[in-house]
Amino acid sequence: MAIRRLFIANRGEIAVRIIRAAQSLGIETVQAYSEADQDMLAVRMADKAVCVGRPAARQSYLNAEKLVAAAQEAGCDAVHPGYGFLAENADFADRVEASGLIFVGPTGDTIRRMGDKAAARAAAIAAGVPVVPGSQGRVADIDAALTAAEAIGYPVMIKAAAGGGGRGIRIAETPDELRRLAPQAQSEAQAAFGDGGLYLERVIVDARHIEVQILGDGTRAIHAFERECSLQRRRQKVWEEAPAACLDDATRARLCASAVALAESVGYRGAGTLEYLYDEASGAFHFIEMNTRIQVEHPVTEMITGIDLVAAMIRIAGGEPLPFAQASVARRGHAIEVRINAEDPANGFMPSPGTIGSLTVPQDPSVRFDSMIYEGYTVPPFYDSLLGKLIVHGATRAEAIDRLAAALDRFVVTGVKTTVALHKALAADPDVRQDKTHTRFLEGWLAGNPAFQAPPAIQPPQAAQ
Repeated sequence: MAIRRLFIANRGEIAVRIIRAAQSLGIETVQAYSEADQDMLAVRMADKAVCVGRPAARQSYLNAEKLVAAAQEAGCDAVHPGYGFLAENADFADRVEASGLIFVGPTGDTIRRMGDKAAARAAAIAAGVPVVPGSQGRVADIDAALTAAEAIGYPVMIKAAAGGGGRGIRIAETPDELRRLAPQAQSEAQAAFGDGGLYLERVIVDARHIEVQILGDGTRAIHAFERECSLQRRRQKVWEEAPAACLDDATRARLCASAVALAESVGYRGAGTLEYLYDEASGAFHFIEMNTRIQVEHPVTEMITGIDLVAAMIRIAGGEPLPFAQASVARRGHAIEVRINAEDPANGFMPSPGTIGSLTVPQDPSVRFDSMIYEGYTVPPFYDSLLGKLIVHGATRAEAIDRLAAALDRFVVTGVKTTVALHKALAADPDVRQDKTHTRFLEGWLAGNPAFQAPPAIQPPQAAQ
């Protein structure tokens, strides 16, 4: 293993997750933190912690020069970017490698090719993977967008070419809406990712959002099956599960094989996720984008396969080949993850920073809680509102939902508002239990539920995860 000391260029629950994976491999950890994060759990857990700037992300977690300098000064061998912030920034990956450090993830060239959503579409087409009808690469200006939309057919989705997390996305039903919404999407993408580039895709109505987890060592790739992430609010995932119950075995096999083919065609290194829209009526799936990093929802894959994805990506970055063959990757049972955010779902999901009072987490072999919080910890107002993820496993989907409902009943956190009530309601909903959902389901469900009817909140622009 070429990595003896790992620098973590991120915060929150993913920083804690990386530290635990590194510890399992006998690797020392150095945690970056902003002035607002000096008391976060990852700082307490790491072997060493280094302040990299003021609370604003652009002055700390988005400052590539400071992060690389801090990693070098701490004597680190490698940098793990986590998710969000600079995780999909090709220039950051290049800067890390140019400094003599190992970047735990794909190369800068691969991030440019696959992290740029328009370029990833082109790569998918070249690999024979079906894609959603859309523009031929980025649209240069509004006139080019209007021309492309006319060829694609309305409604069209305006999407940020860089980044993820639902940022920089709008749906235009008409040319006038496209003229109005494209500048908004461009500004949001520029603020979130430093890249205002856009491309267009046709909207597939009531699609399922399915994604395939892959691991690659630069030569060979394998999949760790798929996840469904159709329950979304404002295109931010809320509830994720594995496997996707809507797929039959033949479709699952074709979907996962297409993801491996695309990953191998670009020489992918590390953990990555290929996202698809699945049209249940026709049985067709369409590639939409690749996330060139570890995903928030990776624990559900770990629960059904037994693979430590974060440890695997560190080992690969350290020069080891893939540690297993595809035939040895098996799935067992069903897993569900819900995101516990510091938000008030009864008040438009307004962010709710504050100090954690009591915290009770269910202690059960079938329950896992990946988190950044502890009693007495003060949640800062500067970043994404994710506190942690509650993950459950069951022999079947029905059993997993029952275990989720029981775990949510036993889960207690005081001092801040959270989304626990939302997840309890979803776990009890007949349509959710019968798997009758799609990417627009939750928005309609919220609109029809009196407990959640309030003006929409303005989400913080920084640290989209």
